[in-house]
Amino acid sequence: MRLKDQVALITGAGTGIGRTLALRFAQEGAHVAVNGLQVEPLEQVAAQVRVMGRQALLAPADVSSPAAVKEMMRQVLQAFGQVDILVNNAANFGPTAPVWEVPVEQWDTVLAVNLRGALLCTQGVLPGMIQRHSGVILNMSSVAGKIGYPLRSPYCASKWALIGLTRTMALELGPYNIRVNALCPGPVEGENIERVIATRAAATGQTSEQVRRDYYLTKSPLGRMVTADDVAHMAIFLASDQGKSITGQAININAGYEMG
Repeated sequence: MRLKDQVALITGAGTGIGRTLALRFAQEGAHVAVNGLQVEPLEQVAAQVRVMGRQALLAPADVSSPAAVKEMMRQVLQAFGQVDILVNNAANFGPTAPVWEVPVEQWDTVLAVNLRGALLCTQGVLPGMIQRHSGVILNMSSVAGKIGYPLRSPYCASKWALIGLTRTMALELGPYNIRVNALCPGPVEGENIERVIATRAAATGQTSEQVRRDYYLTKSPLGRMVTADDVAHMAIFLASDQGKSITGQAININAGYEMG
């Protein structure tokens, strides 16, 4: 087990990539605090973690709220004593619209969750990590953090910024033996990408199948999307001792969708 008895806090863990991360981390021996907005999905994830013989804590909170994050951290530290691994995965996907039609309120919400949320959660775990001279922080960016993405300006901007935050934190925290990396998935199979495809189809007048083919499948040399498990495998590698010399990187998991 590569993460035996490590404590991981995973935000946005009720569905999608976050859910898969929580389950795969538990399979590798980690105890897991699962964060999200909806309690029921978190309960289901926590129950599966406990079946594996690992400890699980429900930590529902809006990561964009300083007060909510402070209370979440209090509960997590009370339950586990420390956080060894933080995965900033919570995300708001925002509108699908040209930049001149993006409501500023939606812009602010996307950046509050995707960027401020990562900052607040990081600030919450850092005192303990710095004291122990040990820790891993993984920020869930995206292929959209490396390229332009028409009709997705708030999301794109937040993911570019998250890579900048990752690299800055890696420089600041390296002297404390804290590693910080960003994961940059390409299109990931599942409900989230299907919603994005549907809204893009509605915005462009194409069918969902046309969008899936033209925007996603044909842009991959492998002709496919990636899976949440693909992302989890990389996250586990980076969180474990196998990734002990990797920090400040924005690592693609995207079937060749983008190669920079």
